[in-house]
Amino acid sequence: MKLIFAVAAVAALTSAPAFASMDMAKKNNCMACHAVDKKLVGPSYKDVAGKYAGDKEAAAKLATKIMKGGAGVWGAIPMPANPQVSAEEAKKLADWILATK
Repeated sequence: MKLIFAVAAVAALTSAPAFASMDMAKKNNCMACHAVDKKLVGPSYKDVAGKYAGDKEAAAKLATKIMKGGAGVWGAIPMPANPQVSAEEAKKLADWILATK
């Protein structure tokens, strides 16, 4: 019984950041244009993670784009700025996006 509880506790702790970041993405309306595994208005988070795989500056670049917006990387439709997203939230979102596989 103790082993089952321990396994459940570890699973809850290791998956919590994923849920927290998904909740943060929903709260900040990111999911209106992005999805985890398919293109909507913008690229899927899996596509973004793939594009930036191996780029050591990717999290900082994405956090800046989340807050300030961007254009030209994924096509003609620009990503609007998100001034409601703090630098800390943008970093957490960027890390979560880059971990999406």
